[in-house]
Amino acid sequence: MSDHPRIPLAGVIGSPVAHSRSPILHNYWLKRYGLPGHYIAMDIAQADLKEVLRTLPKAGFVGCNVTIPHKETVLQIADVVTDRAALIGAANTLIFRRDGKIHADNTDGYGFVASLRQNAPHWAPQSGPAVVLGAGGAARAIVASLLEVGVPEIRIANRSRPRAEALRQEFGAKLVVCDWTQAGSMFDGAATAVNTTAVGMVGKPELVLPMDDLSPDCIVTDIVYTPLRTRFLEDAAARGCTTVDGLGMLLHQATPGFERWFGHRPEVDDATRAAVLA
Repeated sequence: MSDHPRIPLAGVIGSPVAHSRSPILHNYWLKRYGLPGHYIAMDIAQADLKEVLRTLPKAGFVGCNVTIPHKETVLQIADVVTDRAALIGAANTLIFRRDGKIHADNTDGYGFVASLRQNAPHWAPQSGPAVVLGAGGAARAIVASLLEVGVPEIRIANRSRPRAEALRQEFGAKLVVCDWTQAGSMFDGAATAVNTTAVGMVGKPELVLPMDDLSPDCIVTDIVYTPLRTRFLEDAAARGCTTVDGLGMLLHQATPGFERWFGHRPEVDDATRAAVLA
């Protein structure tokens, strides 16, 4: 028997995945807290996903993050799926248990709420409706988390209305579906507004909506973090709103997985942001 304990390994699986900042984040935390371990990016094809996930624990991996296009597929491979991952229909965090089973969870909604609570401490989700732009995987996680913290109504719009209607069918009557062409009207009286689409990201068109009905009391956030200041956030800030960029969600969604894999709860602070941005 070796006297040397096995060094825990983790990583992020996707395709493509070279753009991911997760390795920078997790390896920064490992170094900061003096913990043994390594975190890498792994570009895995869909056809190889199941075989890779069953092999990784044998190579010393304790878990991994999952990104596009595997977040839905892993639910069919995992042995244990949390209630929130099942509700959202996707997982972003896998834990390889000692009994050999793969445990799947979704921490995107947790990261979204934690980021708002940190960067907009006066946020009161129960004080009014929320506006959600988009109806993809991120929207599903965010809708679930908004309902969990007591938002009384969620107004949702997507370029393809049937996708938004599907979310209403799954999440219930607190969701009100609006046409994308009328999205600007959803801001009236809203306490929270979030863009969950990739519109506004570097290389994508800007998200431009009429914001005449947007109150300066509304907390406005965007899950896009490249650039940090999207046109959507700039327009909201010009109306006096508190705005929260998408980097905080990325950082906070990573903390539960890191704690499970490496045994230490990391802190999300200015030094963490600076390390990831650098």
